[in-house]
Amino acid sequence: MISAAAVALSEGGCHLGSGCGFPAPNAGIFQFDPYASFTLFGITFDITKSSLLVILGAALVIVFFLVAFGRPRLVPRPVQNVGEMGYLFIRDQIARDVIGKEGDKFVPFLGSLFFFVWIMNIFGIIPLAQFPPMSRFAFPVTLAVMVWVLYMYLGLKHQGPIKFFTNMMFPPGIPKAIYVILAPIELISNVLVRPFTLAVRLFANMFAGHLLLTVFTLGAWYLLSPSLMGAIGSATSFLVTVILTAFELLIQALQAFIFTLLTAVYISGSLHAEH
Repeated sequence: MISAAAVALSEGGCHLGSGCGFPAPNAGIFQFDPYASFTLFGITFDITKSSLLVILGAALVIVFFLVAFGRPRLVPRPVQNVGEMGYLFIRDQIARDVIGKEGDKFVPFLGSLFFFVWIMNIFGIIPLAQFPPMSRFAFPVTLAVMVWVLYMYLGLKHQGPIKFFTNMMFPPGIPKAIYVILAPIELISNVLVRPFTLAVRLFANMFAGHLLLTVFTLGAWYLLSPSLMGAIGSATSFLVTVILTAFELLIQALQAFIFTLLTAVYISGSLHAEH
């Protein structure tokens, strides 16, 4: 779904001095008309561009690692080399560094999470795709809920229900009177705030990045006109778009790393008392 002004701009009929105002992008750039819809158990599901990109991203991760490690060789092929580099990066820089030696068994999960989120983010600057699915709040929320379920399950399993919550709510070395205030804050922070901030952090960065790129891309086209001011403005806006694209490439990888790193922190906290 794109505003009428944006459609006019993309068709070349709206430039500086043509009489139409700048079609500033709005929330419509994050909405897409469904390609198809189906109903399952009374719930209607829409197949949109964002959902297709998620399916494509998941397929790319699965296929890549199947090709890389389906038939491993002593002398690795280029694809296996890249896969091993990715695996070692997740194992040494995240799993072992945060969780310890126990983190090795979580490397497949953390690695899948990192590469999936990274590909979802990088779709925002890939031609034809040009949209980061993680800018739709439902997708990071789904991942955050999955991490939260794992965090709660491991904590209850390894520490037991009583110790898990008491370790969480009553950190040692604090005057007992403070627990009256601290205990509910710690409980809310660990059980509710953590998954919320995990999702919002990823969503907000992808949302803002896509919005900025859209603004300056439209600005470069809108300002393009046979005038000195238009030419300078268009060139400047285009240059900013290129710079922001490079910056966004860094942010996309960084957000995937942060999301995976925090997941490892939560897993570590569920395996051992955090305080």
